[in-house]
Amino acid sequence: LHQRYDESQSSTYSRNGTRVRLGYGSGPVQGEMSVDVVSIGQHPVRAQTFVQVDNNRDRAFAAAQFDGILGLAYPAYSVAGITPVFDNMVAQSVVSRPVFSVFLTRGGSSGDGGEVYFGGIDDDHYSGELFYAPVSKKGYWQLSADSITIGGSELCSGGCQVMVDTGCSTITGPSADVKRLLELLGATRYSTDLSQVDCRNASSLPELVITVGGKSLVLEPNDYIMKVKRGDELSCVVYIKGYDFNGSRGPLWNLGDPFLGRYFTVFDREKDRVGFADAH
Repeated sequence: LHQRYDESQSSTYSRNGTRVRLGYGSGPVQGEMSVDVVSIGQHPVRAQTFVQVDNNRDRAFAAAQFDGILGLAYPAYSVAGITPVFDNMVAQSVVSRPVFSVFLTRGGSSGDGGEVYFGGIDDDHYSGELFYAPVSKKGYWQLSADSITIGGSELCSGGCQVMVDTGCSTITGPSADVKRLLELLGATRYSTDLSQVDCRNASSLPELVITVGGKSLVLEPNDYIMKVKRGDELSCVVYIKGYDFNGSRGPLWNLGDPFLGRYFTVFDREKDRVGFADAH
């Protein structure tokens, strides 16, 4: 099912040997730190430390179509002080600018999921002007939001924190806030952590509006509701769920794939800001 890294086939492999544990929303994994050349396209990133996962007890990623995870957050959240790949790309002049942009295909096939553009901005994938908001905390790509509303009902009074996360397939928010949101949508249980709405009413549901730096970023129902077919049954699943981050990181809203499918996003380490424009 997955392609696996085999150090015996690499002449540039170097063993580190340090054992680490990484926690993800889907479950924990464990592995050993190693060093090798990591290629981004045809561009080698030399002496890159990474984790060879050898313990996936909860099978968190067993059914996933990807073979690994490339962390793109700030170094502050890197496990065991590992220098992230993108930081090494900048240090080794693999890219000319410490900027990358993400375009995520909505409803695309597994072979056409989108694009990560390292070192700049791909103008072909957005329309209009880019709007930038400053990073509020250098760890995740975290921003201060003025408000989050659904159909005019406030979900985070007095402002809240949001992070933009390419590694999350849903939008998440504090459990109490998401519970209220789902009640306003008239949603019912679909699975352990997701809810559904009546497909006959899905298109008439309210907009979800995230306001950052005075700019309203609007998600329409077709952005946050996905049609899922199981057998002959079609369900309209709300891809927003409750998740409470612990400690100083919370309360946080996590703007994952449903948001990134709507908005082309620029991650700018040079000026510590995130840019948004309508994706196309």
